Amino acid sequence: MEEQKKKILIVEDEKTIAEILLYNIKAAGYDAETRFDGKSGLEEALTGKYDLILLDLMLPLMDGFEVCEKVRERLDTPIIMLTARDTEQDKIRGLDTGADDYMTKPFSINELLSRVRANIRRYSNETVMRKIADSTIVISDIVIDCENYLVKKGDKILELSKKEYDLLAYFAKNAGKVYTREELMSAVWGYENFYGDLRTIDVTIARLRQKIDEPGTEESIIQTKRGLGYFIAAKND
Repeated sequence: MEEQKKKILIVEDEKTIAEILLYNIKAAGYDAETRFDGKSGLEEALTGKYDLILLDLMLPLMDGFEVCEKVRERLDTPIIMLTARDTEQDKIRGLDTGADDYMTKPFSINELLSRVRANIRRYSNETVMRKIADSTIVISDIVIDCENYLVKKGDKILELSKKEYDLLAYFAKNAGKVYTREELMSAVWGYENFYGDLRTIDVTIARLRQKIDEPGTEESIIQTKRGLGYFIAAKND
């Protein structure tokens, strides 16, 4: 029996760009649909029949940030934001609303397809791994509930983005091991070869630290090994 094609939703108001994306995505072997405004894009996304969403930010009727936020209330479908806005603030906001990735226009179709493959592969792997992962990991006063995809600090549930959760869980499951930014990009983002801006790692870790560390703490739960990378100390360290 032939494997069912993965399906991608393109939400892009510039029809020329949408048509280029649609052509190349179908040529790469995916099924795809397009929507040209945020409202109809959200309605289509919430059908739950897509394996990945390509989401422009500057959309009529509802912007991409709001679309992403509302999708995340119900679905874990990977979202790659596509935008001409390249400020760090926009990237942080996009990741905080639940985007898995962020690409700035103009971009290479080959790089886009590489990221599409990586995000779909990662999401498929996570769906399987969530079923066999240890149910709970405890790091300091942080409790990671892998079965329900929740993180608690004391009695408080922390509001983490998808990528912040992925990073924290990965560090916790591999406590004591130092990871370079390139290794994290490969393991957590799913990119085997990444030639873009590795500051995405630093930004995500900075946001995660703000949420899991006590105010004024001198040493974060996620530590930095100067010149090497990041890690969470093993319990006996």
